[in-house]
Amino acid sequence: MKFRAPFFLLLLCAFGSGQVLLAQEPQALELSGDFWGTHDPSVIKAGDTWYVFATGKAQDGGQFQPRCSTDLHAWKLCGHVFDEIPDWIRRDSPGTQELWAPDISFENGEYRLYYAYSLFGKNTSGIALATNKTLDRSSPDYKWEDRGLVLRSTASDDFNAIDPNFVLDAQRHAWLVFGSFWSGIKMRRLDDRSGMLSASDQKIYALATRQRPENAPPAPPGLPPDWEAIEAPFIVHHGGYYYLFVSWDLCCRGTRSNYRTMVGRSAHVTGPYVDDHGVPMTEGGGTPLLSGNARWLGPGGESVLMQTPGPDILVFHAYDAHTGKPALQISTIAWRDGWPHVALEQ
Repeated sequence: MKFRAPFFLLLLCAFGSGQVLLAQEPQALELSGDFWGTHDPSVIKAGDTWYVFATGKAQDGGQFQPRCSTDLHAWKLCGHVFDEIPDWIRRDSPGTQELWAPDISFENGEYRLYYAYSLFGKNTSGIALATNKTLDRSSPDYKWEDRGLVLRSTASDDFNAIDPNFVLDAQRHAWLVFGSFWSGIKMRRLDDRSGMLSASDQKIYALATRQRPENAPPAPPGLPPDWEAIEAPFIVHHGGYYYLFVSWDLCCRGTRSNYRTMVGRSAHVTGPYVDDHGVPMTEGGGTPLLSGNARWLGPGGESVLMQTPGPDILVFHAYDAHTGKPALQISTIAWRDGWPHVALEQ
């Protein structure tokens, strides 16, 4: 079901008699403008504007081109974060052509953009941090500053340091969740003030992995043997639980993309996360949230924005089933029986 009404009407309906209806039915928003070409979107609202940061080069050659909207429907391109890949990344990973999976948040008086660099199929990767005082390009305070490396993985590690997500727990302590392929989704404690790794808690927490069953069928045509992947973690706190959203299987293959979005929950930010049948996500558990349809394939690379007032939203990408081109997608979230429910445009 598409939602075509102005978004402010949706906000109004969140109060009074309309609240029950909205809680029952998630809505896929109809988008226009510069929403094509979006991968791994991360969303935040600043003032009266929503900003989506995504993987990929800007049209002018820069890195991380935000998309902006004042109603969540009509989107336009809004500059870029970096003019080019930082020199230290070129030295550390000379094959890197573009930066990946930005994660935007606001904490300690600054906007924090965690991002990743890597090469496809390699876990010699890194997560870095850039900050800005404002997202308003007309402000004299607008300037992205690269703070450098936060976390690195090497060929000897069993994890991959990409797909970062900044998380605050209920006590407002800071965490970084990350991971792709290899042994799955991990978490590290951050210093609450700086946003860099904690010096006091150096434990790597395991949150989720995929379990390939014995006698599993071969990979679908055109997909590699390790197609049963897990990546793109995102954690939110709602109603006494932490919810871990992840993407299963493969993105970035056009009409062969078979991403799907799964979720689990935990009473503690470090887990254990379980699905709606109680299966731990460290044992391959996950509650299905989004799968492709005849219009859109491979929905994943998700992020969540919790909004007060108004409905919470899931922002993700999916691939046109006919052309294979990626595009931004947005759905409101309906929370029912302690679990999120979302919609994909038909």
